[in-house]
Amino acid sequence: MLKKDLLYKYIWQRQTYNDLAKKYGKSIKWVQRKIDNIIINNVVKINKRNIIAVADVTFFSRSSGICVFREPNLKQNIWWKFTKGENTDIYLQGKKHLEQNGFTIRAIVLDGKRGIKEVFSSIPVQMCHFHQKQIVRRYLTLRPKLEASKELKQIVETLTKTTEQLFTEELSNWYNQWETFLKEKTTNQETGRWCYTHKRVRSAYRSLKTNLPYLFTYQKYPELNIPNTTNSLDGYFSRLKSLLNVHRGLNLKRKMKIVFEILKGKK
Repeated sequence: MLKKDLLYKYIWQRQTYNDLAKKYGKSIKWVQRKIDNIIINNVVKINKRNIIAVADVTFFSRSSGICVFREPNLKQNIWWKFTKGENTDIYLQGKKHLEQNGFTIRAIVLDGKRGIKEVFSSIPVQMCHFHQKQIVRRYLTLRPKLEASKELKQIVETLTKTTEQLFTEELSNWYNQWETFLKEKTTNQETGRWCYTHKRVRSAYRSLKTNLPYLFTYQKYPELNIPNTTNSLDGYFSRLKSLLNVHRGLNLKRKMKIVFEILKGKK
């Protein structure tokens, strides 16, 4: 009980080794040993076999991150693993782990990173609306100056409040209106090479066109209660980093212990 009490205060009450040493009248080394000796099982047990999953990777540094699968309706993380990068392999590992342990992923919500959707080609995939808006915002900026950009930005702002049919019609009408504009080219007089004049607007449109089949999955399967964003997991990542930042300078083993304990909780 003492070890668990120490770990609880260390993580959830944000107390440092020094705080706990003073509280228990022991040395910092004593507190470290007690916490280091705690074994944390990263296996999560839930009774539900058919699940909806939200999956994403968050990074603590350029080469240190963690991939997490979360059941948003249960508000519980169900699989996680440290990773050096965000790639298809880490998502495939999560998918296989859950399936091999008897879970059936009925649908999944992703942030739209290239190639990840193909890992889940056999199930409904929902593209996060928040991330889609972020992608377009990066290309068009918050205050676009071109009229085509302004109109496209207005269409994207309706994303969470519209239907697939209406959104598709609006996007198609926009393209028909601005098709010639989008095909304009600029030639480099020195090299003779050309490029599209309005590359950023084209990229914003291409992102929407590519992700369109995945933007309204949640409306096609209302019985599954699929979220249209990864907010459940994004919020948890923010809390995770907030708790972790209290204890800076930890080695990887100690950091993993804290992260695993936080991810096991439903808070």
